[in-house]
Amino acid sequence: MSRAARRRAWRLGHWAEAICVGDLSLRGYRVLARRVRYPVGEIDIVARRGGTLAVIEVKARRDVAEAAEAISPRQRRRIARAAEWLIAERPALGGLAVRFDVMLVAPWRRPRHIPSAWRHESR
Repeated sequence: MSRAARRRAWRLGHWAEAICVGDLSLRGYRVLARRVRYPVGEIDIVARRGGTLAVIEVKARRDVAEAAEAISPRQRRRIARAAEWLIAERPALGGLAVRFDVMLVAPWRRPRHIPSAWRHESR
């Protein structure tokens, strides 16, 4: 991937995350963090609603179906490991139910939020 293509993808990712943060806020979620990075992985959005901590992966593509196919099992494992680091770092979040969500973003459409998109069994 060329440098210009990486830059476009990075900008698209930031734009998609901003759209998703707005959508989540309108639906009663409190966004706790964005682009959380750990050596084991990255979390796009961390949000809370009630007693649930939502670890959210944002995917932006030309259409929603293409975005849905873009999350690999390896990426899911990396996100889950990053969530474990997040909870270890912030003990106050430890008592919340953790859920792995996906938000799919396509041009000219409202983001599609898929709660509990996958499960992760910790070791």
